[in-house]
Amino acid sequence: MDFVDTPAEAAFRAEVRAWLAEHLRGEFAALGPGSGPSDETGWDIRVEWEKLLGRDRWVGLTWPKEYGGRAADVAEQIIFNEEYTRANAPTRLSFFGEGLFAPTLIEFGTEEQKQRFLPPIQRVEEMWCQGFSEPNAGSDLANIQTRATLDGDEWVITGQKVWTTLAHRADWCFVVCRTDPESSSHHGLSYLLCPMDQPGVEIRPLRQMTGSAEFNEVFFDGARTAKENVLGPVGEGWKVAMATLGHERGTAFMSSQLAFEGEFAKLLEAAHKNGAAAEPALRDELAQRYVGLQVMKYNGMRMLTNLVHRGTVGPEASIGKLYWTTWHKAFGETAMRVQGADALTVQRAEGHEYDIDELHYIFMASRAETIYAGASEIQKNIIGERVLGLPREPR
Repeated sequence: MDFVDTPAEAAFRAEVRAWLAEHLRGEFAALGPGSGPSDETGWDIRVEWEKLLGRDRWVGLTWPKEYGGRAADVAEQIIFNEEYTRANAPTRLSFFGEGLFAPTLIEFGTEEQKQRFLPPIQRVEEMWCQGFSEPNAGSDLANIQTRATLDGDEWVITGQKVWTTLAHRADWCFVVCRTDPESSSHHGLSYLLCPMDQPGVEIRPLRQMTGSAEFNEVFFDGARTAKENVLGPVGEGWKVAMATLGHERGTAFMSSQLAFEGEFAKLLEAAHKNGAAAEPALRDELAQRYVGLQVMKYNGMRMLTNLVHRGTVGPEASIGKLYWTTWHKAFGETAMRVQGADALTVQRAEGHEYDIDELHYIFMASRAETIYAGASEIQKNIIGERVLGLPREPR
Protein backbone atom coordinates (compact mmCIF):
# COMPACT_ATOMS: atom_id res chain seq x y z
CA MET A 1 0.00 0.00 0.00
CA ASP A 2 1.27 3.48 -0.93
CA PHE A 3 1.07 5.69 2.18
CA VAL A 4 1.18 8.94 0.19
CA ASP A 5 -2.22 10.36 -0.74
CA THR A 6 -3.07 10.59 -4.40
CA PRO A 7 -4.48 13.98 -5.49
CA ALA A 8 -8.01 12.55 -5.22
CA GLU A 9 -7.30 11.14 -1.75
CA ALA A 10 -5.78 14.44 -0.62
CA ALA A 11 -8.94 16.23 -1.78
CA PHE A 12 -11.09 13.73 0.12
CA ARG A 13 -8.97 14.19 3.27
CA ALA A 14 -9.42 17.96 2.98
CA GLU A 15 -13.19 17.48 2.66
CA VAL A 16 -13.30 15.35 5.81
CA ARG A 17 -11.20 17.84 7.79
CA ALA A 18 -13.32 20.77 6.64
CA TRP A 19 -16.56 19.02 7.55
CA LEU A 20 -15.29 18.09 11.01
CA ALA A 21 -13.97 21.61 11.62
CA GLU A 22 -17.37 23.05 10.70
CA HIS A 23 -19.58 20.63 12.65
CA LEU A 24 -17.50 19.29 15.55
CA ARG A 25 -18.27 22.16 17.91
CA GLY A 26 -19.95 22.87 21.22
CA GLU A 27 -21.41 19.88 23.03
CA PHE A 28 -20.30 17.52 20.25
CA ALA A 29 -16.64 18.51 20.69
CA ALA A 30 -16.96 18.54 24.48
CA LEU A 31 -18.13 14.94 24.51
CA GLY A 32 -14.81 13.64 23.16
CA PRO A 33 -14.03 10.15 21.85
CA GLY A 34 -15.27 8.18 24.87
CA SER A 35 -14.27 4.60 25.54
CA GLY A 36 -15.40 2.61 22.52
CA PRO A 37 -18.55 1.61 20.64
CA SER A 38 -20.31 0.44 23.81
CA ASP A 39 -19.87 3.77 25.64
CA GLU A 40 -23.22 5.26 26.68
CA THR A 41 -21.88 8.57 28.02
CA GLY A 42 -23.87 11.51 26.66
CA TRP A 43 -26.10 9.15 24.71
CA ASP A 44 -28.64 11.73 23.46
CA ILE A 45 -25.87 14.06 22.28
CA ARG A 46 -24.14 11.21 20.49
CA VAL A 47 -27.40 10.24 18.77
CA GLU A 48 -27.75 13.78 17.44
CA TRP A 49 -24.13 13.74 16.27
CA GLU A 50 -24.63 10.41 14.53
CA LYS A 51 -27.73 11.78 12.79
CA LEU A 52 -25.62 14.69 11.54
CA LEU A 53 -23.10 12.21 10.16
CA GLY A 54 -25.89 10.24 8.52
CA ARG A 55 -27.43 13.31 6.95
CA ASP A 56 -24.18 14.05 5.11
CA ARG A 57 -23.58 10.39 4.20
CA TRP A 58 -20.64 9.72 6.50
CA VAL A 59 -22.78 6.90 7.90
CA GLY A 60 -22.78 4.38 5.05
CA LEU A 61 -19.61 5.86 3.61
CA THR A 62 -18.68 2.64 1.78
CA TRP A 63 -22.19 1.66 0.72
CA PRO A 64 -23.11 1.74 -2.98
CA LYS A 65 -24.59 5.06 -4.05
CA GLU A 66 -27.94 3.49 -4.87
CA TYR A 67 -28.34 2.77 -1.14
CA GLY A 68 -27.40 6.27 -0.03
CA GLY A 69 -23.67 5.69 0.38
CA ARG A 70 -20.64 7.36 -1.16
CA ALA A 71 -19.16 4.13 -2.59
CA ALA A 72 -15.93 5.06 -0.83
CA ASP A 73 -12.98 2.73 -1.39
CA VAL A 74 -10.74 1.31 1.33
CA ALA A 75 -8.25 4.20 1.14
CA GLU A 76 -11.04 6.73 1.67
CA GLN A 77 -12.40 4.69 4.55
CA ILE A 78 -8.95 4.77 6.19
CA ILE A 79 -8.64 8.51 5.60
CA PHE A 80 -12.03 9.20 7.16
CA ASN A 81 -11.21 7.12 10.23
CA GLU A 82 -7.79 8.74 10.60
CA GLU A 83 -9.17 12.28 10.47
CA TYR A 84 -12.16 11.41 12.64
CA THR A 85 -9.90 9.98 15.32
CA ARG A 86 -7.42 12.87 15.16
CA ALA A 87 -10.30 15.31 15.63
CA ASN A 88 -11.29 13.57 18.91
CA ALA A 89 -14.81 13.16 17.57
CA PRO A 90 -17.41 11.16 19.56
CA THR A 91 -17.28 7.39 19.43
CA ARG A 92 -19.63 6.09 16.74
CA LEU A 93 -22.98 4.63 17.80
CA SER A 94 -23.59 2.73 14.59
CA PHE A 95 -20.88 0.10 15.11
CA PHE A 96 -23.28 -2.86 15.01
CA GLY A 97 -25.71 -1.50 12.44
CA GLU A 98 -23.35 0.20 10.02
CA GLY A 99 -20.12 -1.65 10.83
CA LEU A 100 -21.30 -5.27 11.13
CA PHE A 101 -24.86 -5.75 9.89
CA ALA A 102 -24.92 -3.40 6.89
CA PRO A 103 -21.94 -4.92 4.99
CA THR A 104 -23.36 -8.38 5.67
CA LEU A 105 -26.76 -7.23 4.42
CA ILE A 106 -25.24 -5.74 1.26
CA GLU A 107 -23.47 -9.04 0.57
CA PHE A 108 -26.31 -11.48 1.35
CA GLY A 109 -29.57 -9.53 1.48
CA THR A 110 -32.37 -9.29 -1.03
CA GLU A 111 -33.11 -5.98 -2.71
CA GLU A 112 -36.22 -5.61 -0.55
CA GLN A 113 -34.18 -6.16 2.62
CA LYS A 114 -31.59 -3.58 1.58
CA GLN A 115 -34.26 -0.99 0.80
CA ARG A 116 -35.99 -1.72 4.10
CA PHE A 117 -33.06 -1.73 6.53
CA LEU A 118 -30.24 0.43 5.14
CA PRO A 119 -31.99 3.84 5.11
CA PRO A 120 -33.04 3.72 8.81
CA ILE A 121 -29.46 2.80 9.77
CA GLN A 122 -28.15 5.82 7.88
CA ARG A 123 -30.79 8.12 9.40
CA VAL A 124 -30.00 6.64 12.86
CA GLU A 125 -33.64 5.77 13.33
CA GLU A 126 -33.01 2.09 14.05
CA MET A 127 -30.21 0.69 16.20
CA TRP A 128 -28.94 -2.88 16.00
CA CYS A 129 -27.38 -5.44 18.34
CA GLN A 130 -25.69 -8.79 17.73
CA GLY A 131 -27.31 -12.04 18.91
CA PHE A 132 -24.48 -14.57 18.57
CA SER A 133 -22.99 -15.70 21.91
CA GLU A 134 -24.88 -17.96 24.31
CA PRO A 135 -24.01 -19.37 27.76
CA ASN A 136 -22.73 -22.57 26.08
CA ALA A 137 -21.87 -21.13 22.67
CA GLY A 138 -19.30 -18.39 22.96
CA SER A 139 -15.97 -19.38 21.48
CA ASP A 140 -17.70 -22.56 20.28
CA LEU A 141 -20.29 -20.60 18.33
CA ALA A 142 -21.38 -23.69 16.39
CA ASN A 143 -22.96 -25.00 19.62
CA ILE A 144 -25.85 -22.52 19.33
CA GLN A 145 -29.04 -23.79 20.96
CA THR A 146 -31.42 -20.87 20.38
CA ARG A 147 -34.11 -22.26 18.11
CA ALA A 148 -36.54 -20.80 15.60
CA THR A 149 -39.50 -22.58 14.08
CA LEU A 150 -41.72 -21.42 11.25
CA ASP A 151 -45.32 -20.75 12.27
CA GLY A 152 -47.22 -19.67 9.19
CA ASP A 153 -45.67 -16.42 8.01
CA GLU A 154 -43.53 -15.89 11.12
CA TRP A 155 -40.44 -17.33 12.77
CA VAL A 156 -40.89 -18.07 16.49
CA ILE A 157 -37.61 -17.72 18.42
CA THR A 158 -36.85 -19.37 21.77
CA GLY A 159 -33.52 -19.29 23.59
CA GLN A 160 -30.96 -17.11 25.31
CA LYS A 161 -28.16 -14.84 24.11
CA VAL A 162 -25.51 -13.26 26.31
CA TRP A 163 -22.97 -10.41 26.16
CA THR A 164 -25.33 -8.61 23.80
CA THR A 165 -23.84 -5.14 23.66
CA LEU A 166 -26.37 -2.27 23.80
CA ALA A 167 -29.35 -4.65 23.48
CA HIS A 168 -31.29 -2.26 25.74
CA ARG A 169 -30.76 0.49 23.14
CA ALA A 170 -31.42 -1.62 20.05
CA ASP A 171 -34.52 -1.75 17.87
CA TRP A 172 -33.38 -4.89 16.01
CA CYS A 173 -31.11 -7.85 16.61
CA PHE A 174 -29.44 -10.11 14.04
CA VAL A 175 -29.87 -13.50 15.70
CA VAL A 176 -28.22 -16.76 14.71
CA CYS A 177 -30.69 -19.56 15.45
CA ARG A 178 -30.98 -23.29 14.87
CA THR A 179 -33.83 -23.69 12.40
CA ASP A 180 -33.26 -27.39 11.69
CA PRO A 181 -33.97 -29.28 14.95
CA GLU A 182 -32.16 -32.38 13.65
CA SER A 183 -28.95 -30.47 12.85
CA SER A 184 -25.76 -30.10 14.85
CA SER A 185 -22.60 -28.01 14.82
CA HIS A 186 -22.62 -25.27 12.18
CA HIS A 187 -25.24 -26.98 10.03
CA GLY A 188 -28.92 -25.99 10.10
CA LEU A 189 -28.40 -22.46 11.42
CA SER A 190 -30.17 -19.37 10.07
CA TYR A 191 -29.45 -15.65 10.39
CA LEU A 192 -32.72 -14.00 11.48
CA LEU A 193 -33.57 -10.32 11.90
CA CYS A 194 -35.71 -9.88 14.99
CA PRO A 195 -37.44 -6.74 16.34
CA MET A 196 -36.58 -6.14 20.01
CA ASP A 197 -39.67 -4.23 21.15
CA GLN A 198 -42.11 -7.10 21.63
CA PRO A 199 -43.48 -9.20 24.51
CA GLY A 200 -41.30 -12.23 23.74
CA VAL A 201 -38.01 -10.40 24.35
CA GLU A 202 -36.58 -9.82 27.84
CA ILE A 203 -33.33 -7.89 28.36
CA ARG A 204 -31.32 -8.14 31.59
CA PRO A 205 -28.25 -5.89 32.01
CA LEU A 206 -24.93 -7.34 33.20
CA ARG A 207 -22.98 -4.89 35.36
CA GLN A 208 -19.19 -4.95 34.89
CA MET A 209 -16.38 -3.97 37.22
CA THR A 210 -16.12 -0.70 35.29
CA GLY A 211 -19.50 0.23 36.80
CA SER A 212 -21.23 0.22 33.41
CA ALA A 213 -23.83 -2.24 32.14
CA GLU A 214 -23.71 -2.05 28.36
CA PHE A 215 -23.67 -5.85 28.01
CA ASN A 216 -26.89 -7.80 28.42
CA GLU A 217 -28.53 -11.17 28.59
CA VAL A 218 -31.38 -11.44 26.10
CA PHE A 219 -34.12 -14.05 26.54
CA PHE A 220 -36.32 -14.97 23.58
CA ASP A 221 -39.53 -16.64 24.72
CA GLY A 222 -41.71 -17.02 21.67
CA ALA A 223 -40.43 -13.82 20.06
CA ARG A 224 -41.65 -13.42 16.50
CA THR A 225 -40.32 -12.03 13.26
CA ALA A 226 -41.62 -12.11 9.70
CA LYS A 227 -40.82 -15.12 7.51
CA GLU A 228 -38.89 -12.92 5.05
CA ASN A 229 -36.58 -11.61 7.81
CA VAL A 230 -33.89 -14.22 7.21
CA LEU A 231 -30.59 -13.11 5.71
CA GLY A 232 -29.22 -15.58 3.20
CA PRO A 233 -30.72 -19.04 2.63
CA VAL A 234 -32.49 -20.81 5.49
CA GLY A 235 -30.09 -23.28 7.10
CA GLU A 236 -26.98 -21.50 5.79
CA GLY A 237 -26.65 -18.91 8.52
CA TRP A 238 -23.15 -20.05 9.48
CA LYS A 239 -21.70 -18.62 6.28
CA VAL A 240 -23.52 -15.33 6.85
CA ALA A 241 -22.42 -15.16 10.49
CA MET A 242 -18.79 -15.79 9.50
CA ALA A 243 -19.01 -12.86 7.08
CA THR A 244 -20.20 -10.65 9.95
CA LEU A 245 -17.33 -11.83 12.15
CA GLY A 246 -14.92 -11.11 9.32
CA HIS A 247 -16.01 -7.47 9.36
CA GLU A 248 -15.84 -7.42 13.16
CA ARG A 249 -12.30 -8.78 13.23
CA GLY A 250 -11.19 -6.77 10.22
CA THR A 251 -12.31 -3.26 9.35
CA ALA A 252 -14.94 -2.61 12.04
CA PHE A 253 -12.37 -1.98 14.79
CA MET A 254 -10.23 0.29 12.61
CA SER A 255 -11.24 3.43 14.53
CA SER A 256 -10.47 1.78 17.87
CA GLN A 257 -6.98 0.83 16.74
CA LEU A 258 -6.32 4.36 15.47
CA ALA A 259 -7.49 5.69 18.85
CA PHE A 260 -4.77 3.67 20.58
CA GLU A 261 -2.25 6.30 19.48
CA GLY A 262 -4.15 8.88 21.52
CA GLU A 263 -4.26 6.52 24.50
CA PHE A 264 -0.51 5.98 24.29
CA ALA A 265 0.10 9.74 24.16
CA LYS A 266 -1.97 10.21 27.33
CA LEU A 267 -0.11 7.41 29.10
CA LEU A 268 3.25 8.87 28.10
CA GLU A 269 2.16 12.27 29.42
CA ALA A 270 1.13 10.68 32.73
CA ALA A 271 4.47 8.84 32.94
CA HIS A 272 6.44 12.07 32.46
CA LYS A 273 4.23 13.90 34.93
CA ASN A 274 4.65 11.46 37.82
CA GLY A 275 8.26 10.52 37.05
CA ALA A 276 7.53 6.94 35.97
CA ALA A 277 9.19 7.61 32.61
CA ALA A 278 12.52 8.00 34.41
CA GLU A 279 12.42 4.46 35.79
CA PRO A 280 14.43 2.13 33.48
CA ALA A 281 12.03 -0.83 33.69
CA LEU A 282 9.01 1.33 32.91
CA ARG A 283 10.83 3.19 30.13
CA ASP A 284 11.57 -0.15 28.51
CA GLU A 285 7.94 -1.22 28.92
CA LEU A 286 6.67 2.01 27.39
CA ALA A 287 9.08 1.54 24.49
CA GLN A 288 7.74 -1.98 23.95
CA ARG A 289 4.16 -0.66 23.87
CA TYR A 290 5.18 1.97 21.30
CA VAL A 291 6.89 -0.63 19.11
CA GLY A 292 3.80 -2.84 19.36
CA LEU A 293 1.63 0.08 18.30
CA GLN A 294 3.71 0.57 15.15
CA VAL A 295 3.65 -3.17 14.36
CA MET A 296 -0.13 -3.09 14.73
CA LYS A 297 -0.46 -0.12 12.39
CA TYR A 298 1.61 -1.62 9.59
CA ASN A 299 0.09 -5.07 9.94
CA GLY A 300 -3.31 -3.38 9.66
CA MET A 301 -2.19 -1.64 6.48
CA ARG A 302 -1.01 -4.96 5.07
CA MET A 303 -4.39 -6.53 5.81
CA LEU A 304 -6.18 -3.61 4.17
CA THR A 305 -3.92 -3.94 1.12
CA ASN A 306 -5.10 -7.53 0.77
CA LEU A 307 -8.66 -6.26 1.12
CA VAL A 308 -8.09 -3.84 -1.77
CA HIS A 309 -6.71 -6.60 -4.00
CA ARG A 310 -9.23 -9.32 -3.13
CA GLY A 311 -12.31 -7.27 -2.26
CA THR A 312 -12.98 -9.24 0.92
CA VAL A 313 -11.53 -9.80 4.39
CA GLY A 314 -9.96 -13.24 4.65
CA PRO A 315 -9.07 -15.43 7.65
CA GLU A 316 -5.87 -13.42 8.13
CA ALA A 317 -8.09 -10.81 9.82
CA SER A 318 -7.66 -13.04 12.88
CA ILE A 319 -3.99 -11.98 13.02
CA GLY A 320 -5.04 -8.39 13.56
CA LYS A 321 -7.70 -9.28 16.11
CA LEU A 322 -5.31 -11.48 18.09
CA TYR A 323 -2.58 -8.86 18.00
CA TRP A 324 -4.50 -5.71 18.93
CA THR A 325 -6.43 -7.31 21.79
CA THR A 326 -3.27 -8.82 23.27
CA TRP A 327 -1.44 -5.50 22.88
CA HIS A 328 -4.26 -3.48 24.44
CA LYS A 329 -4.49 -5.83 27.40
CA ALA A 330 -0.74 -5.44 28.03
CA PHE A 331 -1.11 -1.68 27.53
CA GLY A 332 -3.70 -1.55 30.31
CA GLU A 333 -1.33 -3.40 32.64
CA THR A 334 1.46 -0.96 31.79
CA ALA A 335 -0.89 1.94 32.52
CA MET A 336 -1.50 0.60 36.02
CA ARG A 337 2.23 0.20 36.65
CA VAL A 338 2.84 3.75 35.47
CA GLN A 339 0.22 5.03 37.91
CA GLY A 340 1.82 3.09 40.76
CA ALA A 341 -0.06 3.25 44.06
CA ASP A 342 -2.64 5.59 42.50
CA ALA A 343 -3.79 2.65 40.39
CA LEU A 344 -5.21 1.08 43.55
CA THR A 345 -7.52 3.98 44.35
CA VAL A 346 -10.68 5.25 42.70
CA GLN A 347 -13.01 8.08 43.66
CA ARG A 348 -16.60 7.75 44.74
CA ALA A 349 -19.01 9.40 42.33
CA GLU A 350 -22.43 10.82 43.07
CA GLY A 351 -25.06 8.20 42.25
CA HIS A 352 -22.42 5.52 41.62
CA GLU A 353 -20.29 3.24 43.74
CA TYR A 354 -17.10 4.71 42.26
CA ASP A 355 -15.71 6.72 39.39
CA ILE A 356 -12.73 5.61 37.32
CA ASP A 357 -10.42 7.58 35.06
CA GLU A 358 -9.61 6.67 31.47
CA LEU A 359 -6.54 4.58 32.30
CA HIS A 360 -8.44 2.57 34.91
CA TYR A 361 -11.20 1.98 32.37
CA ILE A 362 -8.74 0.82 29.70
CA PHE A 363 -7.19 -1.66 32.13
CA MET A 364 -10.55 -3.10 33.20
CA ALA A 365 -12.29 -3.15 29.82
CA SER A 366 -9.29 -4.57 27.93
CA ARG A 367 -9.43 -7.75 30.00
CA ALA A 368 -12.44 -8.83 27.94
CA GLU A 369 -11.05 -7.92 24.52
CA THR A 370 -9.13 -11.18 24.14
CA ILE A 371 -12.45 -13.00 24.66
CA TYR A 372 -15.14 -11.19 22.71
CA ALA A 373 -15.45 -11.32 18.91
CA GLY A 374 -13.71 -14.70 19.10
CA ALA A 375 -11.35 -15.68 21.92
CA SER A 376 -7.60 -15.58 21.33
CA GLU A 377 -7.46 -19.39 21.39
CA ILE A 378 -9.96 -19.49 18.52
CA GLN A 379 -7.99 -16.87 16.58
CA LYS A 380 -4.84 -18.99 16.93
CA ASN A 381 -6.66 -22.00 15.54
CA ILE A 382 -7.95 -19.97 12.59
CA ILE A 383 -4.48 -18.61 11.87
CA GLY A 384 -2.87 -22.05 12.17
CA GLU A 385 -5.42 -23.98 10.15
CA ARG A 386 -6.74 -21.47 7.59
CA VAL A 387 -3.81 -19.08 7.13
CA LEU A 388 -0.73 -21.25 7.71
CA GLY A 389 -2.30 -24.51 6.51
CA LEU A 390 -1.34 -26.51 9.61
CA PRO A 391 -3.19 -29.75 10.52
CA ARG A 392 -6.60 -29.22 12.10
CA GLU A 393 -6.93 -29.40 15.86
CA PRO A 394 -8.06 -32.89 17.00
CA ARG A 395 -11.81 -32.89 17.62
